[in-house]
Amino acid sequence: MVQPISDAELDIMKIVWANNESTLFSHIMDGLKIKERTWQKNTVITLLSRLMDKGFLKAKKTGRRNEYTPLVTEKEYQTFQTKNFLDKIYEGNARGLISNLIQSDLLTDDEYNSLKSLIEGGKWNE
Repeated sequence: MVQPISDAELDIMKIVWANNESTLFSHIMDGLKIKERTWQKNTVITLLSRLMDKGFLKAKKTGRRNEYTPLVTEKEYQTFQTKNFLDKIYEGNARGLISNLIQSDLLTDDEYNSLKSLIEGGKWNE
């Protein structure tokens, strides 16, 4: 079972997911700088520790450096969050969500056409 994570933890996970494999601590710090997150080293270590406790990451010592590997894929987390959102806001009714997206003009024409194509033929036009 996937657990919810904080926005700060999600920032770290996005950096790890973007690397597709193991990520060094220094790469995480560099990624946070790019996102203009100026967290102290100890703050990042605490967040990484929480992510390991929640089962999102595992750490491996490589020499004097830590390498972090994701245990939960980005797709798995997106699916969990989508289901959670759908249940909480729309009481599990996907039709209500899609209807709201369309009626509130929250989709571009391309997104609408891709969604329509997916529904009609089971294909997603990227």
